[in-house]
Amino acid sequence: MAQESVKSSSGNTPASVPSTMAAVLLTGHGGVNKLVYRQDVPTPSPAHGEVLVRITATAKNNTDRKAREGLYPTKGKADTTSFAIGGEATLTFPRIQGADIAGHVVAVGAGVDTARIGERGLLDFNLYADTRRDINLTPDYYGHGADGGYAEYVALPSEQFHHIDNPDLGDAELAAMGMCSYQTALHMLTTARIQAGERVLVTGASGGVGTALIQLCRIIGAIPYALSRQEKAKALLELGAEAVLYRDDMDGFADQVRALTGGAPFDAVMDLIGGGMTDQFIDSMIFDMKRRTTYPRLSIAGASGGNVSEIMWTRIYLYQVQIFGVSHGTRKEADQLIAWIRSGQLKPVLHAAFKLSELHRAEEYFINRDSHYLGKIVIVPDSQWQQHGAPYALQELT
Repeated sequence: MAQESVKSSSGNTPASVPSTMAAVLLTGHGGVNKLVYRQDVPTPSPAHGEVLVRITATAKNNTDRKAREGLYPTKGKADTTSFAIGGEATLTFPRIQGADIAGHVVAVGAGVDTARIGERGLLDFNLYADTRRDINLTPDYYGHGADGGYAEYVALPSEQFHHIDNPDLGDAELAAMGMCSYQTALHMLTTARIQAGERVLVTGASGGVGTALIQLCRIIGAIPYALSRQEKAKALLELGAEAVLYRDDMDGFADQVRALTGGAPFDAVMDLIGGGMTDQFIDSMIFDMKRRTTYPRLSIAGASGGNVSEIMWTRIYLYQVQIFGVSHGTRKEADQLIAWIRSGQLKPVLHAAFKLSELHRAEEYFINRDSHYLGKIVIVPDSQWQQHGAPYALQELT
């Protein structure tokens, strides 16, 4: 690659970086063939208020696949469309995906202190519509409405790239604690007003949001119960789950809950599955309303089991079930998560790392992940692989 100094917009030349970089470009809606690895993509320059980050790891999220395949319909069930909560689709092609970015500041734009150069950080992945700290009504994110982390460099808002210097955390582990999963999880809990001592069912417990929910419940004093597969039970219990219910054994689900809780219903359900299981999740909260002290709450941030659920509305309004749809989170919640990461209260659940040039393989592994999958996978630029990726490379089972 040709080399040149990338100047900040203030005129400083604090670091020499390549004029072009390796990146994976999403070229349209479709399969993994729409992801094209190139090594001649222009390196971005930091604008006013931005930092230029040399990327060392980016966590993979299910939203990458859903955006690529156009699986965000809000009207027709079979629409092929991208995330468009702000009124119009902001996903344009080509786009560099990847929301949960960890890396090191190598240059700054005007208005940013040059003392930031060299800092390691983690991105708050949101493209906020305004400066409000406690509400985010039209969420969008890096890797969708702006280029993200499946590359060697990215320009980001300085205020959203948070310095994390914990020496016990590798960069890949830091990326695995990215905001896309953890902020979504925290927003599920805060929106549903979860309190200490409440019993909370976490569905889809082995994924990024699920493992985050289990940890966050314990931090705030709630009691998480996991729904997953039997072979993942030991790891989920070690992570903090009070008990594990099995997704492939849902017969008499409410009775199973009674047996685990001493007859008490769940106070709330954090649902990432949806589909035909939704009714059973509601059952687990309403089977003995006399034992409740709060309204049943269903917080929804995913639909891995199906995008359409059939529910009798009489069950919702007669039992006063409160339903919350959750997409992303707020600046205030991001700040809280960063504080917990810095203090060591949150721990990474890193499954494996893949090279950027092997993103097709990572996508296929993610889509077809088996019963041993737990937590997050991260994507590491080939140029950073030996230091930041190789120690976490996928260990194939034999």
